[in-house]
Amino acid sequence: MKLPYGISDFKTLREQNYLYVDKTKYIEMLEEYNSKYMFFIRPRRFGKSLFLSTLAYYYDINFKNEFGEIFKDLYIEKNPTKLRNSYFMLKLNFSGLNTQGKKELEESFRITMIDGIISFINKYRVYLDELSILESRMKEMSDIKSILNALFEAVNKTKKKIYLIIDEYDHFANDIIAMGDSEFYKDTVRAAGFVRDFYETVKIGTESVIDRIFITGISPIMLDDLTSGFNIAANITMDEQMNESLGFTGKEVDYIMDSLGLKKEDLRISLKEYYNGYLFNIDGEERVYNSDMVLYYLTQLVKRKKPPKNLIDDNVKTDYGRLNRLISNEENKKVLNEIIMNEGIVADIATRFSFDRMYDEEYFVSLLFYMGLLTIDRQERSRLLLKIPNYVVKTIFWEHMENMLKKEYNINVETKELRLSIEEMAYEGNLNPYIDYINKHVIKPLSNRDLMKIDERYIKVILFAYLVNSKVYRPISEKEVENGYIDIYLEKDIRMPEVEYEWIIELKYIKKSERDKLEKIKAEGLKQLEGYVRSREFEGKTNVKNALIIFIGKDEYMIEYVS
Repeated sequence: MKLPYGISDFKTLREQNYLYVDKTKYIEMLEEYNSKYMFFIRPRRFGKSLFLSTLAYYYDINFKNEFGEIFKDLYIEKNPTKLRNSYFMLKLNFSGLNTQGKKELEESFRITMIDGIISFINKYRVYLDELSILESRMKEMSDIKSILNALFEAVNKTKKKIYLIIDEYDHFANDIIAMGDSEFYKDTVRAAGFVRDFYETVKIGTESVIDRIFITGISPIMLDDLTSGFNIAANITMDEQMNESLGFTGKEVDYIMDSLGLKKEDLRISLKEYYNGYLFNIDGEERVYNSDMVLYYLTQLVKRKKPPKNLIDDNVKTDYGRLNRLISNEENKKVLNEIIMNEGIVADIATRFSFDRMYDEEYFVSLLFYMGLLTIDRQERSRLLLKIPNYVVKTIFWEHMENMLKKEYNINVETKELRLSIEEMAYEGNLNPYIDYINKHVIKPLSNRDLMKIDERYIKVILFAYLVNSKVYRPISEKEVENGYIDIYLEKDIRMPEVEYEWIIELKYIKKSERDKLEKIKAEGLKQLEGYVRSREFEGKTNVKNALIIFIGKDEYMIEYVS
């Protein structure tokens, strides 16, 4: 059984014996939904394209005779719906458009639309000869409305209906937002923009030939701006029933591992900590894994017989590079810092918002939720708590913090010195070189303004940020043991089994003006540390080192080791 990492064509996956996690029961759910026009958001690399491909093959009239073969042994094959294989499928994908300028964007939008329609014509030419005439006519048409109306007119004569699928509906809008060009965005999406023309024409098309619509993307940023032009779609993004429709549940990950003959419990635990945690409705049945990341990890593991060097594909990191472009204002920087320090934030999730409000705290946090950088933690009375979903996303935030400090304070990392200091900690059991490096190269350059807000949490994130790329340790904050919560637990990374020492660290910070409290703080810290060391989890472990670190202002620190 082959793993389908990077494969988004459902028919190819089924015909070539790739492993498939059955999500076809959601086809039935969607068909029974009280709206025929749907809008559905999930983070990038979460399986949207494969799900859309599944819908396309299921409803396409051309694959009626192949239904039993393509969907063999799946839920929907045993429970087919009344609309199976009854539509002309029109699929448009608006990723990769040229956003260098308004003219370039409009032209690439138009070409993408025409390419999708020509593909449609080639598929259904047998049903209507006039579609051939339409293909030649389209080349003479310049405006989007005329092209769509010509298509609708031709299809209407067949007495058939269209199921319209739009993938990456917001891709170009997110690119414009990242550029911060509000006028470009407004001219394109609002008023008499061609995007608005497109959706208004689609809306009119539902009165004749478009029977169902399914739209996907990663944010609801355009919904508010398209309201009057396209106000017919139900937003099912946070619908409780759809919580596990994309991504993998714990049972589905177990199924994949069992299919591959991988039954190691430590691997299950690692996958859960790395990629699980996503919840899209407070009442969702269970949290889900990022499916793309799980398949990436397992593909590398099967191929190399050991874990991948990087926990996420470089392509995914590029997607999250947008984060740096969304914090151009001080307000968003502060919010992001709060999220990193607290590993979450209290906020409501906006189901739609306009470009004008995107830099308000509520909408900025909501955008992080839709990007997959935050997820629902729990409801506390009237408050909704959002948290960082898993370890991999934490590393993205830590790397952001490292880059921010580097840029703001012109910190030049001495790569060799840093690497040697981490190796000293990992293989010799000596923490001093690493802490000395951080104190000298990172904390000392901080401004007096930063010193006013510095505390244990701030220093902890700095320590994590400079450790994470070494791949030596998996830093854990506030690890729970029976005697409390360990400030920092440095667990050796699964990719580095030869690492000799793990670490339990109690971290303290006092201002220089509070030096008279040093002995008291030290005594309290040692008492806490000794309690953690006695925890049952560490009984008999000889490779766990224990240390109290106290930073005093930005110039001094002390380390006390406990055996």
